[in-house]
Amino acid sequence: MSHRLLRLGLAVVALFGGVGLEPSIAAPDEEALGRSAGYPVGTARTWFYDEKARVGSFSHLDSILPHNTLRKSPNPLPLPKAATAPALGYRFENQQLTIDDFLQRQRITGLLVIKNGQVLVERYQYDRTAAHRFVSNSMSKTITAIAIGLALAEKRITSLDDPASKYATDIKGSGYGETTIRNLLRMSSGVKFTEVYDGKDDVARYSRTRAVESTAAALKLFTAREAPQGSRFHYASAETAALAMVLRGATGQSLSAYLTSRLWHPMGAEADATWIVSRDGLEIGGGSFNAILRDYGRLGVLFANDGAVGDRQVLPKDYLLDMTDWKRQPAAFHPAKATPYFGYGYQTWLYPGEKRRFALLGVYGQSIFVDPELKLVLVITAVAKNASVGKETLARERDALWRGLVGTFGRW
Repeated sequence: MSHRLLRLGLAVVALFGGVGLEPSIAAPDEEALGRSAGYPVGTARTWFYDEKARVGSFSHLDSILPHNTLRKSPNPLPLPKAATAPALGYRFENQQLTIDDFLQRQRITGLLVIKNGQVLVERYQYDRTAAHRFVSNSMSKTITAIAIGLALAEKRITSLDDPASKYATDIKGSGYGETTIRNLLRMSSGVKFTEVYDGKDDVARYSRTRAVESTAAALKLFTAREAPQGSRFHYASAETAALAMVLRGATGQSLSAYLTSRLWHPMGAEADATWIVSRDGLEIGGGSFNAILRDYGRLGVLFANDGAVGDRQVLPKDYLLDMTDWKRQPAAFHPAKATPYFGYGYQTWLYPGEKRRFALLGVYGQSIFVDPELKLVLVITAVAKNASVGKETLARERDALWRGLVGTFGRW
């Protein structure tokens, strides 16, 4: 089969594979994103920044970098497709728009809407399909926080108020090592750390050291505490890396091994997931988890059901509420206090408003939005122009879409 026919066949699968998979016009910026070259996959050095390799890299990261695998569940959770889907729309910049409009306006590789465990919409662009594993970027921070909660419930971790170094002994005496697990979960170590994704910031410095030495060596680079721990929110992926070290020290297992039997199997994942590992074999706790769109949807459904699958409580409910309810956070972590818009729980973004709504967010547009009361989940994978999508319209339009979906089934 010719390359052209193969691409056409994949596109047909992506467009007509189920509910909400209607044909659409060309996706935005296809040529800038490498369509003519067949959406190439980048290298270990280029995958994050190279726009022409972004589509390919973000759906093949585990072909570039070493990884651990979370094997699929022997009993996948059904995600039936609704026989009919209601008209779903949103209002943005004085226009009434549809999901088709959203896809034609933004660089979305996959979009999934689930209500009451049924798929209302499942869409793919840029020749991506339901079989592709999409990178989570920082959505994986929330998955790392889940592992900490499970280890706490199993008493592998005695208290969230223990210093990280009690379990991660390699960082004893460092700023992150002497921060409590709870304050790491809230990104409130107070340790000075810049994360702006320009290749020159602290996260780049941290990543380079981790790649050639170890996660512990990279974390020890940052020692200056510019605020008392627990006093403020300050986003820093290094804090999640410290949590990954805590998990391994507390359980003697990798994140992937620990979560396979405790999360990936019981939530009913239909496909293997992968997690990129550092030179020292530790998963990149703050990013680089890879899964198919529908399994991200199943994770969202698990959150929407407060950690339960049927009659089985998979995740500790009280800990999950601590993760996702802004009213359970100190004032400094409330919406409009932690950031001008979101609040922050345990490695999870918290929406303002009386009702509990929350999000898993990753750079370049990766997102899972959850409304537990409505049993509503929106999953988006993307290849945005900017790592920080607040620099373009995606952040605001994505928020408008989520608010529109909530408004279809309930009230904000």
